[in-house]
Amino acid sequence: MPSKLEQLKTMTDVVADTGDIEAMKKFKPQDATTNPSLLLKAAAMPQYSPLVEAAKQFALSHGKSDQAQLDLACDRLAVLVGIEILKLIPGRISTEVDARLSFDAKAMVERGRALINQYEALGFNRNRVLIKLASTWEGIQAAETLESEGINCNLTLLFSFEQAVACANAGVFLISPFVGRILDWWKANTDIEYTAATDPGVLSVQRIFNYYKSNGFNTVVMGASFRNTGEIEALAGCDRLTISPALLEALNQDDKPLIQTLDKNAPTGGVEKMALEEAAFRWSLNEDAMATEKLAEGIRLFTKDTRVLEQLLSQ
Repeated sequence: MPSKLEQLKTMTDVVADTGDIEAMKKFKPQDATTNPSLLLKAAAMPQYSPLVEAAKQFALSHGKSDQAQLDLACDRLAVLVGIEILKLIPGRISTEVDARLSFDAKAMVERGRALINQYEALGFNRNRVLIKLASTWEGIQAAETLESEGINCNLTLLFSFEQAVACANAGVFLISPFVGRILDWWKANTDIEYTAATDPGVLSVQRIFNYYKSNGFNTVVMGASFRNTGEIEALAGCDRLTISPALLEALNQDDKPLIQTLDKNAPTGGVEKMALEEAAFRWSLNEDAMATEKLAEGIRLFTKDTRVLEQLLSQ
């Protein structure tokens, strides 16, 4: 019997949630994704020191102010790490826009274009890159603009059904619902013992997946932020799943049968298409304490790691 990881790859596109080159070589994922936290970890690895130095030099030669140089250094490092990963995978790399821009649609569009321009200047086509944006209203509007220019986007920090609806309506290429962080909130705020079958994060992704497939949306659903392999197994058949090296290894070591739980050709429990204007979006998010708190927390955490990365690059 092949490992659960190999079985999963026959049902779902497996994405590596890491910036670790060695993990890419070992697990051979289809795609990969990075964020400020993963870039910070990568920057501390010896094998990435030449990329860190190259990012610094690029920023010094192109940035006009101290902050502009820091922005360029962070973006350049993200692109250089992304290129190293693209050399090892057949698919796409997701590269994130500075989380501090999460409520400025115009700035996110400009930063997304700049990242794509860097990839293309270094010989990598935009069709191998996804620009990651936070799933704020502004992030979704920025993604709609970028998608119209042929720049595909990955909407991250997604915790609510309404965020997913707005992304699909905007024609976003891919969304990343955060399974584990949803579970974290419910465990912290209830006394319930959750199983894979009752996990609120798993149920959220299942609902979104079935809504998309029932209504013919092309937006890719990529479950993210897993806490255990049970969550992953409960979403076998999802379009994509982005998984940390530790959980990839656990799946690789397990040779029990894996049952497919989601089928894009036979969605269940889908509802009709929903229109969702800005006021309704903001109200629904306000009414969802979990989604509101986790979205804000996620933006703050990515911002914190970006600032630490800036300190490292400014040395």
